[in-house]
Amino acid sequence: MTTSGQSIALRHEGVDQLVYAMEDLKRGAELGLRGALVADEGLLLLTKEMKRHKILPDDFVVKVSVQVSAANPVSAKMLEDMGADIINVPTSLTLPKLVSIRQAIDIPMDIYIEVPDNYGGFLRYYEIPEIIRVLSPVYIKFGLKNHPDVYPSGKHLNDININLCKERVYLALIGMQMIHRYYPDAKMSNVGVDDLGVPLVQPKFNIK
Repeated sequence: MTTSGQSIALRHEGVDQLVYAMEDLKRGAELGLRGALVADEGLLLLTKEMKRHKILPDDFVVKVSVQVSAANPVSAKMLEDMGADIINVPTSLTLPKLVSIRQAIDIPMDIYIEVPDNYGGFLRYYEIPEIIRVLSPVYIKFGLKNHPDVYPSGKHLNDININLCKERVYLALIGMQMIHRYYPDAKMSNVGVDDLGVPLVQPKFNIK
């Protein structure tokens, strides 16, 4: 694949790949998943139709991947209208640009505080208080610099994935300390809030 052609690798080519992705979503819902990350606008619109036709649960959370790169308020509004429940915004957007997106949409935004190297490698810890103040509802998230590529994962990568998760928890603690220090009045979501799509212990649908 050429350098310029890499962007299409994130999309579902042809109808067959859309069908495969829809089958994955259905299967995930049957197993108790309550959300999915999508990186294709066509699949995003289909998830909206799948909910309308009761193929997916109404509360199934559809998060738009950072790979879609909705970098302006019109693009973000379009994704919301197409069925996005949460938008993962590009990692390099300045606060004024992020505010312009917030003014256009009502759904929560996701934003990396520590950004994986392949998405820019930025560190935005001291921006956390202002990000919360001007962008809420917003979820701050922690990637890792110097992060090995472990996708798709599997049991052969269990040890490294567990260590990566532990490090993310440590970074989240640092983020919480920044909030307590510089914005103690900020309100944190309750554990298990609906729009996070926490998986169900018992499947809602019959497993086939």
